[in-house]
Amino acid sequence: MRRNRQQLSREECEGILGRCTSGVLALTGDSGYPYAVPLSYVYAGGAIVFHSAVQGHKVDAIKRDSRCSFCVIEQDEIKPAEFTTYFRSVIVFGRIQIVEDAVEKVRLLRLLGRRYSPNDEQGLQHEIDKSLDHVMLLRLDVEHMSGKEAIELARARK
Repeated sequence: MRRNRQQLSREECEGILGRCTSGVLALTGDSGYPYAVPLSYVYAGGAIVFHSAVQGHKVDAIKRDSRCSFCVIEQDEIKPAEFTTYFRSVIVFGRIQIVEDAVEKVRLLRLLGRRYSPNDEQGLQHEIDKSLDHVMLLRLDVEHMSGKEAIELARARK
């Protein structure tokens, strides 16, 4: 990273991943064109978990090339008088695995469900029972991550 003073620590990056609920997954799409898609996710155990339909452009791209990046923006505050933006974001690089094991699929569905619908175990179980056969679970195994924030935010923290 060119501006080291703006770089976030791994712990800060993981904190952002844990607090945020959506990001943009970037894959290699058709004919080598980038394909970026916004997704809900959960960060757990050093991996990012998504769910998906079992077919589609995203799944085709992952099967062709599992390498990806995933970007989360925690803060994006425009400061017109300063001609700048106070931002904080994280980019993750890694490979996506399609989760095949049924027990692991249910475990990951529970993580996702509890993230977005906490305190509704009965509803979560109903949703899992209803969707298990036609949902795909994807796990992005993090190989590298970096985070950056606006210099003004970095100075304010010091």
